[in-house]
Formats: sequence, C-alpha cells, structure tokens
Amino acid sequence: MSKILVTGAGGCIGAWVVKHLLDRGDEVTALDKSPERHRLESILDADALDRVRFIEGDVADLDGVRSAVETHGRDGVIHLAGMQVPSCRANPILGARVNVLGTLAILEAAAEVGCRVVYASSAAVFGPDDEPTRPHTESEAGDTRSHYGVFKLANEGNARIQFQDRGVSSVGLRPLTVYGVGRDFGMTSGPTTALKAAVLGRPYEIGFTGPTDFQLVEDVAAVFVRCLAAPEGAHVFNVHGETATVEDVVAMIDDVLEAAGLGDRRGLVTCTGPHLPIPGALDDSALAAAIGAPPRTPLRDGLARTLRAFATLHADGRLDLRDLPQEANA
Repeated sequence: MSKILVTGAGGCIGAWVVKHLLDRGDEVTALDKSPERHRLESILDADALDRVRFIEGDVADLDGVRSAVETHGRDGVIHLAGMQVPSCRANPILGARVNVLGTLAILEAAAEVGCRVVYASSAAVFGPDDEPTRPHTESEAGDTRSHYGVFKLANEGNARIQFQDRGVSSVGLRPLTVYGVGRDFGMTSGPTTALKAAVLGRPYEIGFTGPTDFQLVEDVAAVFVRCLAAPEGAHVFNVHGETATVEDVVAMIDDVLEAAGLGDRRGLVTCTGPHLPIPGALDDSALAAAIGAPPRTPLRDGLARTLRAFATLHADGRLDLRDLPQEANA
C-alpha cells in the first residue's frame, strides 16, 4: 500500500484522482485549503470517503507542506491545488502565491523527503495558433495569453531546476478542456454545466466556440496516477483526448439526450463567443512513450456517461447546482 498525498483533492481532477488511488488500494491523504467536499461526495460512496484522511492547509505554507509530505506523501505527491484562469485574472498576486509558490513548496518538500511529484500544468501555456487542429507538441508552448499560463510555465521551469539541482523527479501534465462529473468551474467548464442543465430541462449557452481538445476527467485522473511510475527526470507532457468543435459537442449533446429518451430537450444547449486562445489539438505521443497508451474515452461516449451520472445524482437529490446561472436556481 502506497502513501500518496493529493493537494487540491476537492477539485474536479483531484476528486477523481482520489477515487483512482483508493480503487488501487493506496492510503490517501487530501491536503486542501477549502473544506468543500461536494465533488468527492458526487463520485465516492460513504465508505470510500471514510478511507480518505483530510488535512486543511495552504500549499504556500512550506512548513505545513513539509510536514504533510513527510508524514503522508512519502511514496508520492499528486499536486493539483491551484487557482484557475478566472481567479488568476481577477487577483494575479494571489494567483502567483498559490500557483507558483505553492508548487515550489511541494517541490522543496519532495526534495527533502525524496519522493516523486506529479503536478498539474495546463494547455494554457500555449498561445493561439493559425492551425488550431494540428496536434501541437510540448516544445511549442510559451506564447500564453494569461497570468495562469505564465504561472504554469514557471512551475515547469522550477520543476526542471529542482531535478537538476536536487534530483526531484516530476511529471507536469497539460490538460485542456476537461469535462465530466465535478467540472463546475473554470474557463472551459461550460460543456459540463450544459449537460447538467440539460438533465434539468433548462437552457444553457456555452460561452466559447470552435475547436478544442476534450478530455474526460476519469481519463485525465488515471493519467495523473499512472505518472507516479513514470521514468526519472523532470517531464512535461501534453494530455490529449478528442479534438472537436464546441458546435460539434452541442450536436452530440442533442444526440445523447435523444438516446436517453430526453429528445424533447434537444436544442436547450447552445454556444456563442470566441474561440479559445489555445490550440485545439495536443500531441500526447511523448506521454504514451513514457507510460504506455493513455486512456481515451470517445467524446460521444464520455458525454453520454456524464449525462447518465448527472441524471442519477439528480434522482438521488445530490446534484450540485452551484455552477448553473443564478436565475435557474431560483
């Protein structure tokens, strides 16, 4: 049984990482500043949740992080705590403290303990491109258009130096448009919220259009866990799912609604707005070379699976509605 520390376990990817670790029999400790557990509760039963040890703490507090890693993360740390694009835009000083100093604290503690770190970078490290559906390799990053992307580039650089100077092995993963149960916040959360709205029979407009790389959260979480066994070094890997336009996804949502016997709700989901300032296709061949072929659920299947999960949660009275427009919740 491995002892794994997960920061940001209350987030979307974090909750699924916890599930994957528990399923393989690991001892899991969750370090998070927020006591919020609604994402974990949406995918874990009560018995599984009871197996998770919770520590409330700030990832930028080096002493607290050092203690947590030494006691609970000696076999590895999966570092997912951070502020996303909208929050970093609103408060870049706090964003830098959490995203950059917090990651550096994890790397420092890992150097002292001698454990591996798998951390969340982001496709936001890329800038816009005239060929958005051409698979982009890791080396093409750098022209980011957000504070968030700059912070993630800094983390990748710090991880490289920590391996160079102190021998800390790490893997930074760059997801793009993650969707699925638990994805209720962030720049690309709209397609998931749209599925939730459709289950409730409510209209929803996704706020961006064009091509992007859609990645089911269960698959992304599985990649994070598998990277605990990646080769030594300071690696940075793209994560790829299936490239499609948001317009395609709107049509797929109508199809999965029809297949689920909810054809009367076709047309409730629409989309508008700009394309994302990030390429819509990522090349993950380097990741596959390091850990083997990653899981890749077909997009239509992933949308249908998410719709069914939301329908079940709604029937059980456990569907969280905080990401829906306020007027829809009134």
